[in-house]
Amino acid sequence: MRLTLAPLTNFDIGAAAAAVIAFAALRVGALDLGGALAAFVVGTATFGGLGGAGAAVLLTFFLTSVALSRVGKAQKSVRLIDIGKTGPRDAAQVLANGGIAALCALLAFAVAPRYAVAFAGAFAAATADTWATEIGTLVGGKPRSILTGKPVATGLSGGVTVAGTLAEIAGALCIGLVALALDVHAFWPVVAGGIAGALLDSVLGASLQSLRWCPQCKRACETDPHACGANATPLRGLPWFGNDAVNGFATLCGAVVAFALTRATS
Repeated sequence: MRLTLAPLTNFDIGAAAAAVIAFAALRVGALDLGGALAAFVVGTATFGGLGGAGAAVLLTFFLTSVALSRVGKAQKSVRLIDIGKTGPRDAAQVLANGGIAALCALLAFAVAPRYAVAFAGAFAAATADTWATEIGTLVGGKPRSILTGKPVATGLSGGVTVAGTLAEIAGALCIGLVALALDVHAFWPVVAGGIAGALLDSVLGASLQSLRWCPQCKRACETDPHACGANATPLRGLPWFGNDAVNGFATLCGAVVAFALTRATS
């Protein structure tokens, strides 16, 4: 009796490739164990739903994010001490940045190919926000609240700088160029989605996101307890609405805007 093997699907190939990349990211400290498992899920869904073109968008986000996080790492660790999560990315961070995109990739596979543009829009938002944070924090300049214009501490959500805004636009443009492999009409919708998502990220960060006050250090922070070990008291925002929730809504915005603009121009 002769055994025949079924041909490999994109999901099989995606799972193998995602496992290798997630393991490598775990070994170099870019992800913790939970983050590696979440990245495996996102990578498998992406390649399974969209093949190599989708993987190119995902890898552009991931590799540029990891590379930028390593530039000036010691300096940024000091400047970002009040927001936490300056180490390896955990599962919540990975899913906040890639969960909506992974869902769109599956929708592109199971429902309609046009969801590929929504996928790219979600990653454009994640990339724009990441580039803005990494470059804006390193280059410096006094951040100001996107809502009030008042100065805020470096790294706190809702603060914007000229360097960070330019980096945000550059990140969206980068994903827009890569997304041309998914759809020749995707460039401007994806760029617009990325910028819209990053702007929403800043607006939510300056309003609904939980902000706390450290009585020992006498400054605002986004963690409880604060890095010094003192318990932080609520200052504004929704107690349960943290940075990961903000990132999730930002990527959803990027996906919706890119999808809507593509439909409007098709």
